[in-house]
Amino acid sequence: MHVVAEDVEQPARSGKKSGKKGSFWRELPIMIVVALLLALLIKTFIVQAFYIPSGSMENTLQINDRVLVNKLVYHVRDIERGDIVVFAGVDSWKGEVDFEEPTNPVSSFLRWTGTLFGLVPGERDYIKRVIGVAGDKVKCCDAQGRITVNGVPLDEKGYLFPGNKPSDDPFEITVPAGRLWVMGDHRGASSDSRAHQGDPGGGAIPADQVIGRAFVIVWPFAHASILSIPDTFSQPALRTVSAIGAQAPILLGLAGAVPLVRLRHRLSRRKR
Repeated sequence: MHVVAEDVEQPARSGKKSGKKGSFWRELPIMIVVALLLALLIKTFIVQAFYIPSGSMENTLQINDRVLVNKLVYHVRDIERGDIVVFAGVDSWKGEVDFEEPTNPVSSFLRWTGTLFGLVPGERDYIKRVIGVAGDKVKCCDAQGRITVNGVPLDEKGYLFPGNKPSDDPFEITVPAGRLWVMGDHRGASSDSRAHQGDPGGGAIPADQVIGRAFVIVWPFAHASILSIPDTFSQPALRTVSAIGAQAPILLGLAGAVPLVRLRHRLSRRKR
C-alpha cells in the first residue's frame, strides 16, 4: 500500500511543476508589454537614455557613450548657459552621422526599441552645449581668440577638445527671443549653430525644440560621470547681465512712470 501511495503522489507533484512553468510562459508576454509601457512613460515624461554617435562633443562625450537626459528640469528652471542639451533638429540641420532607414516593420520596431533604451541613436536628435540664451550677444573672437557672451570672455579650456580653437570662423549674433546659440565641444568636428547662420534664427535653435538636459554619462562605466555646468558660465558679470536683461521691462516701465508722476504733481499744484 505504501508503494502505491508513492506512485500516485509523484505525478501530482510533477503536474504542479509543469503548471507553474506553463503559467510563467503565459505571463511573460504581459510582463514584457508592461515593461515597455513603463519604459515609454519614463522616456516620454521623466528621463531618457541617449546614444552618442559622433565626436562633436569630445572629449566631454565620447562616441558610443550613453547619457541620461532629464526631461523635467526645464519645467522648473530656465535653460542656462553651459547646459548640455539634447534637441530635435530642424529639417535644415543635416545629421553629423548618416543612418540607413529601416527596410521593414520588424527593423523599424527594433530600431524604435533600441532608441527607447538608448542603444542606438535617434536620427533627428542632436546634443550640444548652450553658449548663449535669448538676448545674449555671442561673438567670436576677442583679441585673445576667446568667445565672448555680452562682452564677457569664456574660459573654455576645461571642456574644449585639445588643440581646438574656440572657433575657426568669426561670427557675431544677438540670440533672438525663444532661441539658443549652441556649439559642440569638439569645435573642429561639430556642425552647430555656426554652420547654420543662414537658417531662420541665424543658427540659433528654437528653445521649444529642446528635449532635456544631459546630466550624467552612464555607459561605459569607465566614462561614467556627472555633466556639470563649467565654472566659466558662473562669472558674476554674466549673471549681472542676465539679471539686467530679465528686469529690463520693469526698469523701463519705472523709468517712464517717474516723469509722469512728477508731471501730475506739478499740474495738481498749479490747480491749487
